Amino acid sequence: MDQEVLKTNLNGLERKLVVLINEHKTQKEQIKTLKSENQVLKDALKTRDEQLSDFRNKIKISKIVDNLNPEDGSSSELKRKVEEYIREIDKCIAHLSK
Repeated sequence: MDQEVLKTNLNGLERKLVVLINEHKTQKEQIKTLKSENQVLKDALKTRDEQLSDFRNKIKISKIVDNLNPEDGSSSELKRKVEEYIREIDKCIAHLSK
């Protein structure tokens, strides 16, 4: 009778162990998935931060250009040159983002 109780207990422990092993595998897979998702979100956030910084710089440059008031009348040439620089910087940023 003691052996039957021991066998029953052992079988119960084996079932619980199988359940725990399966749960452990499931948790490991979930952790892996969440880590991957977390990295994707971090990368997206970094990209958005860089874009926001670029837009802020564009706004600052535009304000500087708008506030320029050269006395020799070359304001339009200066604006054109600054806008050309901005386009060139945008191309470089786009190239670096690839």
